[in-house]
Amino acid sequence: MSGASDLAGSFFLGLEGRTILVFGVANKKSVAFHVASVLEEQGAKLIYSVRSEARAESLRKLRPEAEIHVCDVEHEGAVAKLFEALRARHDVVHGILHSIAFADFEGFTTFDQVSRKAFLQAMQVSCHSFIEITGVMKPILADGASLVTISISTTRMAAENYGFMAPVKAALESSVVFLAKALAERGVRVNSVAPGLLKTSASAGIPGYVDSWLYAEKATLRKRGLETREVANAAAFLLSPRSSGINAQNLVIDAGMGVNYFDRELVKKVNA
Repeated sequence: MSGASDLAGSFFLGLEGRTILVFGVANKKSVAFHVASVLEEQGAKLIYSVRSEARAESLRKLRPEAEIHVCDVEHEGAVAKLFEALRARHDVVHGILHSIAFADFEGFTTFDQVSRKAFLQAMQVSCHSFIEITGVMKPILADGASLVTISISTTRMAAENYGFMAPVKAALESSVVFLAKALAERGVRVNSVAPGLLKTSASAGIPGYVDSWLYAEKATLRKRGLETREVANAAAFLLSPRSSGINAQNLVIDAGMGVNYFDRELVKKVNA
C-alpha cells in the first residue's frame, strides 16, 4: 500500500512514475486539463479519456505524445471497453480524476418543471459515471490509489441559472462517501474537490453566468476570483500520496466566499 512514507523522489507530491487516468478534458480551459498539467509537472504518467474523437483530436494538438482514449460514458458498455483497452497496456493505475458533467437545459424553466429525461441524463453522466468508472476500473487500481471527482462549492444554494445541476452534484458528493467505504479494504481513497465559480468553457454556456462570476469575485475574502489553477493544485494534492490521511471528504475551494455573503461592500451596494 502506498502512503505518506512512500514519497522518495525530487517532487513534493510524490507522483513520479504514477499512472493517473484523467476523464473530462474538453479544451485547455477545462478543469481536467489544468489538473493534468499539474500532474505532468509533478512527474505523473497520464492517460486521457475524452468524450469523442473530435475532442481526442483537439487534445492531440495540445499533447501530441499523450495516450488518449475515447469513452462516452453515456453509452452502455463504453467504460467496460475502455477498461479492456487499459488493461492491455497497463498493469496498474494509481489514480483517477473524474471531471465530467452535463445537463441539457434546453426548454428548462423552473426546477419543478425539469423533465425526467433531462434529470436522469444529468445524473447518469455527472454522477453515476463516477460510480461506474470506479467499479469497472477496480481490478487495475493500485492499493492505496486515489480517486477525485469535481463537485461545486455548495449544493445548498438555489441559483436559478444553475438549473438542476446542484442536486446532481449533491448525489455525487454523497457517492464519494459510499465509494470510499466500498474500497476501504484496498486502501483506495475517494474525495471530491468543490470549487467556486470558475471561468471555463462549460460555465460559459450557463445563462447569466458572467454576472454571477462578477458577484462571486466581490464576495471572496480577497476580492479576486477563483482561478482554475488553484482548483487543479488541490485536486493534484488529493491524487497524491501526500494527502494519504484524507478520505471521503469534500474539499471546498472558494477563496472564502462561503463565509462572506454579508460583506460590507456588497450590502452597501444592495441598499444604495
